[in-house]
Amino acid sequence: MSQDGHGVDLPTSIGYLLKETASALRASMEAVLRPLGMTVTHYACLELLAQRPGSSNSELARGTFVTRQSMNVLLRTLERDGVVTRPTEARAGRVMPARLTDRGRRDLAAATAAVRSVEDRMLGDLDEDDRAAARRLLRSMVRSLRSDGADRQPDPADAAD
Repeated sequence: MSQDGHGVDLPTSIGYLLKETASALRASMEAVLRPLGMTVTHYACLELLAQRPGSSNSELARGTFVTRQSMNVLLRTLERDGVVTRPTEARAGRVMPARLTDRGRRDLAAATAAVRSVEDRMLGDLDEDDRAAARRLLRSMVRSLRSDGADRQPDPADAAD
């Protein structure tokens, strides 16, 4: 509880600490990506395309937590800069799947190294057991918030930790 007995005690609030962590992580990632000419969203888009080639604008927007309109602007810029390719016409409907070019893969490799250094710094005081526990806890929190609580199934990724 806060001093007045109402509200949330910020130093002990898990939600507040998660937001503070996310904010510090984003600022640190932006700092290492800026010299590479990238933003966190730009990097996340490239990472998603490397892992899921042919993703649509909508899929990339969901995966990077931005609007479809924002992702469309980013994809146009990445296409203009030779980082991604998309067909000139949609094969079906309006979906124009994107793929990384050789330049996109090179840009991603540099960005991944930079982002990995930030994550390594963030996790530097944690041993592997603590890291596995953190992954399990965070996945559980996401599942709890995304479900109504009924029929929750275990996440197979938890077994890997």
